[in-house]
Amino acid sequence: MSQTVRTRPKGSDQALSEAYDTALLDLDGVVYAGGGAIAHAVESLGTARSGGMHLAYVTNNALRTPDAVAAHLTELGTRTDAADVITSAQAVARLISEQVPAGARVLVIGGDGLRVALRERGLEPVESADDDPAAVVQGYGGPDLPWGRFAEACYAIARGVPWFASNTDLTIPSARGIAPGNGAAVEVVRIATGAEPQVAGKPLPPMHRETILRTGAERPLVVGDRLDTDIEGAFNGEVDSLLVLTGVTDGAQLLAAPPQHRPTYVDADLRGLLTGQPEVVEAGEGFRCGGWTATARRSSGCPGQAQPGDAGRLELEGDGEPIDGLRALCAAAWTAAGEGTCALDGGKALARLGL
Repeated sequence: MSQTVRTRPKGSDQALSEAYDTALLDLDGVVYAGGGAIAHAVESLGTARSGGMHLAYVTNNALRTPDAVAAHLTELGTRTDAADVITSAQAVARLISEQVPAGARVLVIGGDGLRVALRERGLEPVESADDDPAAVVQGYGGPDLPWGRFAEACYAIARGVPWFASNTDLTIPSARGIAPGNGAAVEVVRIATGAEPQVAGKPLPPMHRETILRTGAERPLVVGDRLDTDIEGAFNGEVDSLLVLTGVTDGAQLLAAPPQHRPTYVDADLRGLLTGQPEVVEAGEGFRCGGWTATARRSSGCPGQAQPGDAGRLELEGDGEPIDGLRALCAAAWTAAGEGTCALDGGKALARLGL
């Protein structure tokens, strides 16, 4: 189904926690990083839940079980039941169960999250390619996953066993910075075998289907920090999204986002759930949000549609909240890019905002 190309962040007169019945929240980079809560996350989520919003946690990280994730969130101060946690392990286990016989063996390259999800679907996790598996499943196994596990996957795949991956995120946030994610590990097996896995996690439909089946959300809002998983997943599922700037996405990446990576709303952190969102309006040749006005300038100095390779720039005037300036810049950049990617230089404008 075709969708209208988004050319600016959307405004909302209502607090987002009132406008949507369920927040489908990513975890890494949104609620916590490296195990510790991100600033303002716990308080914001508690307020949203007290106001009647259902909170569901949707993660591409297949390492931990829903019980473990719920316990961690509760320890951080966000009371959570395991039923409120949806993982890519659950999504890929359902996908596998639809393609192999009941009770089939599945070779696991990953952690306990995959094993528990497979058993929930009546499948038997095994550890060796010699255990006659009907499928291979690969998910994030933590930083200490032995190299030999990749070899087991390769042996089975070379024998014609179908290969599944929970997700293909190349990176994962940690307390020390950005670390390799499951997608990097999947590339090891892909290079060695030449095979292609079936992938379940965000932004692909199996994950969205799993989320809706488990939450029953009618007016969901996807909340994430990644354009290529959270926001694209919302786009593919045709639901609204909120990007928070507490994870891997920076201002330059947001301005250059193609249509499928453009969020409905943009905010600094999860406090954005508790407020309305300001309108971004046309202002002469540019766009205004709060006290800021952003304009796209082509190399000729005239505003208008940017072309690929255009050496123009994004200009920003005014003062106020930095996030409003970023919203105005998004409107200028996305409008200039249309259905493509903005090639205009936004470096100086973002520097003014400290982004």
